[in-house]
Amino acid sequence: MTTEAPVKVQTTDAVIRVTDVGIRFQRNRRRRRSFKDLFAGRVRRAKPDEFWALRNVRFAVAPGEAIGVVGRNGQGKSTLLKLVAEVMLPDEGRVEVNGGVAPLIEITGGFVDDLTVRDNVYLTAGLHGMRREEITERFDEIIDFAEISDFVDTPYKHLSSGMRVRIAFAVISRLEEPILLVDEVLAVGDRAFREKCYKRIDEMLASGRTLFFVSHSEKDLRRFCTRGLYLDRGKLVLDGPINDVIDRYNKDYPAEQ
Repeated sequence: MTTEAPVKVQTTDAVIRVTDVGIRFQRNRRRRRSFKDLFAGRVRRAKPDEFWALRNVRFAVAPGEAIGVVGRNGQGKSTLLKLVAEVMLPDEGRVEVNGGVAPLIEITGGFVDDLTVRDNVYLTAGLHGMRREEITERFDEIIDFAEISDFVDTPYKHLSSGMRVRIAFAVISRLEEPILLVDEVLAVGDRAFREKCYKRIDEMLASGRTLFFVSHSEKDLRRFCTRGLYLDRGKLVLDGPINDVIDRYNKDYPAEQ
């Protein structure tokens, strides 16, 4: 278990900087935003069926830090990762990311059901910026890691859920981006494959990557992370050493240990 203190991040050093960020959602998913809403200012008053998933969140991440995000379900952890991945935009504040991102978020998203595994590897890796020659060079390595060599020319829709996770992790974890976002993907799959994922993440951290990690596993959080962010009711309650953050969470919610 690590007891290291968080890095003191200078403004000019940060690879991720989140400044007074807020984002709101609608409780009634069927409600459509009006044409007027699209052009309304960000400071317009929230409507009765809206709630703030995150509000007034502020922190910075230095290169090479490993950050664990802690909190109950529905407290904004995955939303925060999506903001950092820039697949969502905040309603308030600003998110700045200085470097490419390898997103292990909603891990099987972006794969096309009717395409084969082979075609999906080229498509997904290409969309994340890998050149075709690079994909070809790493293709066997990706397939071997996923352990699905017998299914390379099988349509993606015919794969089991476990096989889908394997190939998605194998592709995304081969990207050379300096920032790695991981959201609960290690909870999926058998023990042997999870251990392969652990080793791969260890390799990426050893090479100086920055990790932003969401998990309900205290063991995983303590293994990979030195610093923690504790979110509760959309607020950043504590930013500190990962052990302190986990202890605070367990103190606030002892029944969930």
